[in-house]
Amino acid sequence: MQTFHPSGSMFVRGLAMLLLGFSISTAARAQALKNVVPRYVVPRSVERPLSLAILDFGSAAPGLLAADKLAINLKREPGVMVLDRDQVRAAARGAGYVGSMSLTLNEARDLGAALGSDFFIMGDAQTLRRSPSDRPVYFDSYASIFVVSARTGRLISWQRPAFVADTPAAAEQLLFSELSGSEIQHRLSVTVHRAQEDERGERQLTTAEQIPIIEAAPDDEKSAEAEGLRLPRPYRRFVPPYPESAALAEVEATVDVLVDLDATGEVTRVEVARWAGFGLDEATVETVRRLHFFPAMRDGIGIPIRVLLRYNFRKPPK
Repeated sequence: MQTFHPSGSMFVRGLAMLLLGFSISTAARAQALKNVVPRYVVPRSVERPLSLAILDFGSAAPGLLAADKLAINLKREPGVMVLDRDQVRAAARGAGYVGSMSLTLNEARDLGAALGSDFFIMGDAQTLRRSPSDRPVYFDSYASIFVVSARTGRLISWQRPAFVADTPAAAEQLLFSELSGSEIQHRLSVTVHRAQEDERGERQLTTAEQIPIIEAAPDDEKSAEAEGLRLPRPYRRFVPPYPESAALAEVEATVDVLVDLDATGEVTRVEVARWAGFGLDEATVETVRRLHFFPAMRDGIGIPIRVLLRYNFRKPPK
């Protein structure tokens, strides 16, 4: 006759209870998963990475090397796919891009389509010799960096890191170290991902809302008169200030804005149609929002209209 020790019997009962508990726990977990799966949201980590094209920062050695340093740095950023630099260079040439840093929305969209990216970075990098009267000669190494949306053609952000040193090699080393650092890598990644989210939201709003169509003003008074239209006129003209950020870069550029006016001549919407960066776009928009117009008239009745305003910025005399 087989005999069981009490301790062995307790072990068997304990094991049976453990297995039963595991069975109940597994069943409950399976039921819980059934309830959760339909509401599961795919995490951002498995989304298609943003594609980013980086153009040359000029044709001189510092500009080429600066763009390469930034491209290598951004390749390490999760969620960003940096396109092949040689292919980007060839696509830019094929699109007729010659290095301008002031583009219209259409020009930027066309360039973005040729590059085949979600966003692109363009810029200018140089090392300049400075000879001030109040201090010894020094060297200024800088990189102007523009982030542009290929879909909208808008200038998303700009920055201009700059470093000075007693020799050009020392100044460039400081700049290249900045372009290879984690801070600018993270900052640019946040910029493009945030812009992508903003553009998604805009598309949803555009789909949900009915945007009114506004007549665009003819290019000149003669064409307007032929259409029986009197163009709007500002009560008073304001000149946008030349910001310090532009003065530091010694920028000369043109900014175009599309301005929607209502039937009373009040500004209802301003959109930058040709951007220049360095704070010039913001200065222009702020100035235009302060304008008041005699309204556009047709048959003696005020009508809403869209006009193009152009502002040319030149360096102030020293």
